[in-house]
Amino acid sequence: MFNTPLPKYLTDKRNIVRLIILTALFAVVFINIYAPFGLETLYNLSELEFLGISSIIILTGVLVVVISRVIMYQVSKRVTLLVWQYIIWVFAEVLAMALFYTLFEKLFIHDSRFILDLLKISVKNTTLVLFIPYSVLWLYFSLQDKKYQLQKLADSTVGFDTSKKMIPLYDEKGVLRFSVKAEHLLYIESADNYVNIFYIDKGKTVRFTLRNSIKHLELLLKSAEIIRCHRSFMVNFENVKILRKDKEELILELDSPTNIEIPVSKTYAQNVMETFMRYSLSH
Repeated sequence: MFNTPLPKYLTDKRNIVRLIILTALFAVVFINIYAPFGLETLYNLSELEFLGISSIIILTGVLVVVISRVIMYQVSKRVTLLVWQYIIWVFAEVLAMALFYTLFEKLFIHDSRFILDLLKISVKNTTLVLFIPYSVLWLYFSLQDKKYQLQKLADSTVGFDTSKKMIPLYDEKGVLRFSVKAEHLLYIESADNYVNIFYIDKGKTVRFTLRNSIKHLELLLKSAEIIRCHRSFMVNFENVKILRKDKEELILELDSPTNIEIPVSKTYAQNVMETFMRYSLSH
């Protein structure tokens, strides 16, 4: 999980702007309503003075996040950030903001406490203030992205006609990575977080590897004659020439340059038989 690529929605420009604005608003509202740090008591401030000073401090400190996220956005366009790198980046933001607040208290409010003690308190308080909006927004962005991908997936399957169109194959982020004519596609094999797509090109069997799950592709290709026949396989019935029973197992033989046999598991046997009969009668 931590070594996987960072979801694109976390480095999307619009989401970065939303994160900055909502984090600043949350911090100002949270501190002024709940006053978790006791600054108004510690420095003998009136409510109005506390509102003004705390708002200025928070909004100035948010500049750290602004600068950080601008840098993150530029870096993400050049390299692929990983989840663990993002987490470290967030901790660095917390530390930078805490350092800003510490220096502000020391230099402008003239707090008499030892600077390391102030830094520890600032780290704790900054983490508290940022943790809630960061966590909620990550969850919100994730849900919005999933809704978008599902809608995109649903739209792509409406009116899907493999006899007229090429078969589009998307990666896990919904980006089109590969397209092949239905008559050339042989089968799809699951490989952990990837799938291997086998097809015919210039009289040879060729493989293309795509980062996605076979379950997602099953949904994408549900209106095509590309049927799930095994936990690890989907097969294109356009190129199935023989269905045979080998001892206790069903086997699909494909019409391909090389001898390819695909197993059929008991879970999918009924659907495969029905599809084979329907496909045979229609052709």
